Amino acid sequence: MNRINQLFSTHPHNLLSIYFCAGAPTLDGTADVIRTLAANGIDMIEVGMPFSDPMADGPVIQDAATRALRNGMSLRVLFEQLRDIRHDVDIPLILMGYMNPVLHYGFEAFCRKCAEVGIDGIILPDLPFKDYIEHFKPIADRYDLRIIMLITPETSEERIRFIDQHTDGFIYMVSSAAITGAQREFDAQKQAYFNKVHAMQLQHPTMIGFGISNRQTLQSAQANASGAIIGSKFVQLLDAAGGDAQQAIDQLFEALKQ
Repeated sequence: MNRINQLFSTHPHNLLSIYFCAGAPTLDGTADVIRTLAANGIDMIEVGMPFSDPMADGPVIQDAATRALRNGMSLRVLFEQLRDIRHDVDIPLILMGYMNPVLHYGFEAFCRKCAEVGIDGIILPDLPFKDYIEHFKPIADRYDLRIIMLITPETSEERIRFIDQHTDGFIYMVSSAAITGAQREFDAQKQAYFNKVHAMQLQHPTMIGFGISNRQTLQSAQANASGAIIGSKFVQLLDAAGGDAQQAIDQLFEALKQ
């Protein structure tokens, strides 16, 4: 069974997933960050594939991507860094990024390499759903990869149900239609969106991301979905710690208590 499906079948609630950008703040730190997060009880990890035009990302992740590219990160380097990661990491690993580098690498070659190193899913925010259904899903399925799709407060109920019907793994609920970035709280409008999707009783689990950085936003996400995805806050802490993943995750846990 794919590790993503296995995770949600055995731990359907209060999950915590962490995003960071491969190659930032240091080129060679990717595997160490993954191992450290896994050792500290993180349930799932999203590894960012840096791209020069990350349109859905806020300044923190944009800066991390720019630094990673300057450090020399590429898909070829990333796959080399992940070559032995499954020797000591069992939790689901997802690659998140944009279509341009993946298409340049070759989509089937990319999926094949993901399977070789033990990647369980991919998130490509700029992948059109029609293209996903017609061209990319059959290839990803061949390599037992889950392509995770995003929904926003602007996504219609009909569209959400269509995504739920044609995807696997989980659905990524973006907390707002804005770019990524930490928020102090989720307002009534976002809470109504969470409640609406929760009430739809979808067949696949959901995870809420974008803006989670403290106890209020974490608890709100975990109350309305299977769990929360934290990106910008951890990326910021990792950068401030000079790439020391243990220091960064310790500080994140403290921030989530406040």
